[in-house]
Amino acid sequence: MTERKIYSHQCWVNQKLQPATIIFSNQIIKQIIFDKINDAEDFGNHIIMPGVIDVHVHVNEPGRTEWEGFDTATKAAAAGGTTTIVDMPLNASPVTTTVSAFQQKLQSSENKLNVNCGFYAGLIPSNVNDLEELLQSGVIGIKCFLTHSGIDEFPNVTRDDLEIAMPTIAKFNLPLLVHCEMYTDEVDCDFENHPTSYQHYLASRPKHWENDAIKMMIDLCRKHQCKIHIVHVSSADALEMIESARKEGLPITAETCTQYLYFNADNIPDAKTIYKCAPPIREKENNDQLRQALLNGTLDFISTDHSPAPASLKEIETGDLKKAWGGIAGIQFLLSGSWTALKEMMSLEEFIPLVTSKPAKFLNIANKGKIEIGADADFVIWNPNEIKLVKEEDIYFKHKISPYIGESLYGIILETIVNGETVFQNNQIKQKNKGTWLLRK
Repeated sequence: MTERKIYSHQCWVNQKLQPATIIFSNQIIKQIIFDKINDAEDFGNHIIMPGVIDVHVHVNEPGRTEWEGFDTATKAAAAGGTTTIVDMPLNASPVTTTVSAFQQKLQSSENKLNVNCGFYAGLIPSNVNDLEELLQSGVIGIKCFLTHSGIDEFPNVTRDDLEIAMPTIAKFNLPLLVHCEMYTDEVDCDFENHPTSYQHYLASRPKHWENDAIKMMIDLCRKHQCKIHIVHVSSADALEMIESARKEGLPITAETCTQYLYFNADNIPDAKTIYKCAPPIREKENNDQLRQALLNGTLDFISTDHSPAPASLKEIETGDLKKAWGGIAGIQFLLSGSWTALKEMMSLEEFIPLVTSKPAKFLNIANKGKIEIGADADFVIWNPNEIKLVKEEDIYFKHKISPYIGESLYGIILETIVNGETVFQNNQIKQKNKGTWLLRK
């Protein structure tokens, strides 16, 4: 690969934005010069920063590629400035709960990765006693649900299952990612008779289900010293517990998602199933606290939980929130959606780590999420000050169904570079299949 030199007044190097020329070849950053050199491409005041890392994506291949797939999902990631994703063990079929299923997933992704991709395996009741082989297979972490996952072949685990599994996971020093909602009681909200009402849907999944689940996971984390990662935190009531556990020194991390920062329940119309996800998008006051928790470090970083589905499963025509698939398609908007939601309360210097170095640290990937000599040449070049109206024709994921369509977002992606190669530029995919697997050795 030929050597390339890119310059900007605002390169994210050494945890600050500063003038620099970055020289890279053969997928690696070779040199950083804190000045402009004559033959460098000059990007002016546009930001050059590490490629965005999305640790929470449902690609749904193999087996449910009518929902999504590696080619379309990773094109959308690149179009949004994301250069690395990690795929969840569901909603593929088979679900990634055996080594054989993991091998099938790897095969299904060959020649389809437009960005880098790592993989989680799943913990379900039937594989609790057979985790060791799975933990040695190259996966980056283990995912489980404490409530029904939406996929019958990926049942939730119980506390008893976790008591057995967590010592094994701890032995391998991998994180256990947990969907924290538990049906601890019946909720009398009459959702049955108001299936198109967003407020009734919100009431059907109360905060205390999430809070109770997080409390249980903190207790188990303390007991087994197993790394715990709480995915898609939506209840601000849980933040104090998480902060206290971290101060105690427990190995616990937590993320929230773009949709919980950008949207709020106060403005969601009825019968608009594009907003349905679990846990649900909550009220503005709640979500303001989530934003603050990213600023003060209680929440570690942002992901998308990209979970697409065809229009029929999403009940687009009926508007039935009770029947609709719960998941938001948003892989393309991690950078622009999150920045738009947070720009009034934090600087770029505070924001950039939330989508680069902090998720890289969580994944324990040494060569990503930073610009330094020897690191991987994954970059996004973007303008955080320019607004773009999201149109259906801009969408690269398979189904053009997303609450971000019609939204005006800050952040125009000029170029996405994956392993030293331009994948996205001038609003189009320039080169394909430049991503690689991220397998734990």
